[in-house]
Amino acid sequence: MTEPEPSNSPSPRQAPQYSVPSAPPALSAPPAPPALSASAAPSAPPAPEYPLPLDSTAQLVTRITVQLSSQLSRVRLDGTPTPMTPTARPALVAVAHGSRDPGALRTVTALLERVRELRPGLDVRLGHIEIDRPPLADTLAALCGEAVLVPLLLGRGQHVKHDIPRTLATAGRHLRARVAAPLGPHPLLVEALYGRLVEAGWQLDARSVRGTGVVLAAAGSRDPDSAADTRRTARLLGERLGGVPVLPAYASAASPTVPEALRALAARGRHRIAIASYFTAPGRFAAQSAAGAPWIASAPLGAHPALARLVLHRYEEALTCPWAGTGGAAPTPADQAVTSALVPA
Repeated sequence: MTEPEPSNSPSPRQAPQYSVPSAPPALSAPPAPPALSASAAPSAPPAPEYPLPLDSTAQLVTRITVQLSSQLSRVRLDGTPTPMTPTARPALVAVAHGSRDPGALRTVTALLERVRELRPGLDVRLGHIEIDRPPLADTLAALCGEAVLVPLLLGRGQHVKHDIPRTLATAGRHLRARVAAPLGPHPLLVEALYGRLVEAGWQLDARSVRGTGVVLAAAGSRDPDSAADTRRTARLLGERLGGVPVLPAYASAASPTVPEALRALAARGRHRIAIASYFTAPGRFAAQSAAGAPWIASAPLGAHPALARLVLHRYEEALTCPWAGTGGAAPTPADQAVTSALVPA
């Protein structure tokens, strides 16, 4: 019996068969290069995951221009190099008196911090005439170049005229320096005095003005120029207080004393009397003068903002004014000229 021939038509129950092309044979990976030893392996950084973008033409031109300008700025028109750094300004050496009261050094340090805030970058140093450290001679020995010595003293006297110049004369040739005028008298000093009185409770009205007076308590000196400077400050303070009488008085070496000035004002019917402390920093004389106040006593001038501006004014004045640099008092017109610029309205 012969077998039936297969039919070309699909069976109704059988799905048609499709041939699927076979996948191409897998390519074999190229042989890996022999591993390098740790000593022979290069230390180059791994390649970036993405290619780095190239600078555009404009970016390249900008970079070249900036670098070229930077190089050319170091050369003058005649081809000689310019200094790499600007010439430093002379150092400011604040000269304080010194005191056994530990509050004096803290107060002067705070004042100089305020000066540094007003003039960033200026080399500000401290030296003392006596008692406190560092002594002025040591401060000058550590400096080279130029300096301006600004006495933190309120008038002309022995220290300004003789002690400070004598110490400067022994400083040596490594230093070129001049002595500025003392802080007083000056309108900025009067602003500081007025501010301290207000802080102490100063009030004045039409009813109390006739019975009010002020004693300007200063350290005192045998030098007549020092007394003249204090009297001038007393006049300026009286004007600032609206015409209230201000009598200068001294803790030592001169008259009247503070008790004598208090009695003189009381004899004129002034029984509401304030003591204005005419001292840069706390000390025995300041405490002794304030103790006898029948009404209020102001604190020493200390780190008052007006005093910090005055220190900088004396520094600049010594650099620019032909009559400055000798420790003398500044002329009245010059004092008045800077007031509007340095005292806020």
